[in-house]
Amino acid sequence: MHLQLRKYLAIVFLLSVTTTIKSQTTPAAITVDLKNEIAPMEPVWAWFGYDEPNYTYMKDGKKLLSEIAALSPTPVYVRTHSLLVSGDGVAALKWGSTNAYTEDVKGNPVYNWTIVDSIFDTYVQRGMKPLAQIGFMPEALSSHPVPYRHYWKPGDPYTDIITGWAYPPKDYDKWRNLVYEWVKHCVARYGKKEVESWYWEVWNEPNGHYWKGTQEEFFKMYDYAADGLKKALPTAKIGGINIAGTRTKGALEWTNNFVKHCISGTNYATGKKGSPLEAILFHAKGWPKSVDGVVRMDMAPQLQDIEAGFKLTASYPETEDLPIIIGESDPEGCAACGMATNPENAYRNGTMYSSYTAATFARKYLLADATKVNFLGAVSWSFEFENQPWFYGFRDLATNGVDKPVLNVFRMFGMMTGKRIKAESNRMLPLQEVLKNSVRGAQSDIGALANKDKKSAAVMVWNYHDDDKPGPTEAVSVTITNIPAKSATLTIYMIDKDNSNSYEVWKAMGSPQNPTQEQIATLEKSGQLKSISTKTIKPTLGKAIISLQLARQGVALIKLDW
Repeated sequence: MHLQLRKYLAIVFLLSVTTTIKSQTTPAAITVDLKNEIAPMEPVWAWFGYDEPNYTYMKDGKKLLSEIAALSPTPVYVRTHSLLVSGDGVAALKWGSTNAYTEDVKGNPVYNWTIVDSIFDTYVQRGMKPLAQIGFMPEALSSHPVPYRHYWKPGDPYTDIITGWAYPPKDYDKWRNLVYEWVKHCVARYGKKEVESWYWEVWNEPNGHYWKGTQEEFFKMYDYAADGLKKALPTAKIGGINIAGTRTKGALEWTNNFVKHCISGTNYATGKKGSPLEAILFHAKGWPKSVDGVVRMDMAPQLQDIEAGFKLTASYPETEDLPIIIGESDPEGCAACGMATNPENAYRNGTMYSSYTAATFARKYLLADATKVNFLGAVSWSFEFENQPWFYGFRDLATNGVDKPVLNVFRMFGMMTGKRIKAESNRMLPLQEVLKNSVRGAQSDIGALANKDKKSAAVMVWNYHDDDKPGPTEAVSVTITNIPAKSATLTIYMIDKDNSNSYEVWKAMGSPQNPTQEQIATLEKSGQLKSISTKTIKPTLGKAIISLQLARQGVALIKLDW
């Protein structure tokens, strides 16, 4: 019996090994039928945000905003914290201020829009639009103003940032009037039509550290802010509540209570039924870890947050058609925490961030399809950190004016317009599996997202895995059918170790912290999206087969123009 058992186990082991080897070498095959339309290719990726508002009008901030605006065929929305925080306007990590509201010695309001205007001017001049955050509490209005200014740095406890700005107002009428005066000023400065196209929202993550009041006090603050907004511009659009950890029981309770308050609760500011609600906002974050010195990503929690927020919105007749904005949608939670203090954030400089972004945005579309919601945008909480070390490991799109690989994924998205087309891949993991387990199997996730416009089509392809370990470059066959032209220009763009990758070029230079002007010029060029091939093809009966060699964590865009 023992001998027979050993023989049986040996056979099982060999079969297991054979199956594993086969699964690791399954050729990736993607098919796209350009007649198989799903829905409009909504630019849900064209939303960005950051903690430090004063970076907006600084040198590298303006440069990056210009690049972001240029890559999108539609206006980009921008969200930032601390637009009403008191201070001198000097930027710092996790801190910003505008000094929009102070009081004179008699307690009368004094409004100063100079810094806020410089922020919104920077957006509007580039054709961008604010997702305008009404917050945080000015020092003179805070019910607990001392201490107020913090001096947080990476490695410090995160809660050190929570000071007097996080408290309820001591005077709700003054809070309402602050919002009224601000919005009235914006209408006068930018015009009614322009401000009508913005979205406004109150605060950030009230169920977390950012709010030091009760749930009812938050609803009261929201009501007074919304009332001030609507008095200044009745057609303005406001939403909430930018909850953290949307999938968790506590966050869902907060959001449900907020929605119920807006639908049928007694408005604290007006005494009437309900409160204005023109958009639903919530947050979604992943959870990377360092495992035996290797970064392991985890997109499952982020997608679970999104699924929970979509389902909650769809569960109320009053909200099921409202626009949904994922107010922060990222691989994890602290943009200003670098690799030195958080080794799990080593994904941020290279192509792992790029492939993660491609793979998650494709699933966001699938989740919206499954829940039939009005998915408007997902804010990538990633910008730039002025005058910081090169490639320090912040969650940003550029470092010292040099674009990181992840920004090139958004450049790819910017070329995907028109209709979203069904793309099928034999190596793309099912949505439910990724929701449960992320991407942890023996083989990577090779998936696709496709679109078609009147004179063009594109297929984005990625080769993603949670583990930041070397993996094989894989052959990918992409078959596109029903191409409505006898001749087309085929362009292939690539993000991998050798293409569209300033980080690898910087490392090859010796990782200089004081690069020369010549080196900076080289880095800037290497940070742009690179085309590796352009040629004319003649589809056979409307069909073309394109072959790719796609590295682990690589992203490619196949673009057809006719």
